[in-house]
Amino acid sequence: MTTDRLRQFAQQYAKAWCSQEEVTSDELRQFAERYANAWCSQNAGAVVAFYAENASISVNDGPPAAIAEVARSFMRDFPDMIVAFDKLEPRGDWTAFHWTLTGTYTETGNSVRISGYELWKIDKDGLIAESQGHFDAADYERQIKKK
Repeated sequence: MTTDRLRQFAQQYAKAWCSQEEVTSDELRQFAERYANAWCSQNAGAVVAFYAENASISVNDGPPAAIAEVARSFMRDFPDMIVAFDKLEPRGDWTAFHWTLTGTYTETGNSVRISGYELWKIDKDGLIAESQGHFDAADYERQIKKK
């Protein structure tokens, strides 16, 4: 599927989701499951499709970055990456998307398993306008370090 088609699909899904008075937990869960699957696809465009046009992501309180660059770097570092959707948690105007990443770090061949979450701010079109990613950086570094 092309990036434009993926974005169109995500927007159609998001508009249907947002057109309702209240989003059901099943609909939000489906959105989150599709998002996790996009991370597993090795196609950065599939991840980008869930984000608003000018959206950004920050990781562990770092500066905002383009989502495509962040996705490409993880996909490059973990060509067998699996991102599992663990749970969703409402946090005021934000939604916490909890995940677990497993994969083999390309540079060392080490198996990695880390859990974290993204705080999502959803825009009026139902796409992710802002994401603040969080995971245990020290644990991550320990796992990827050459043995």
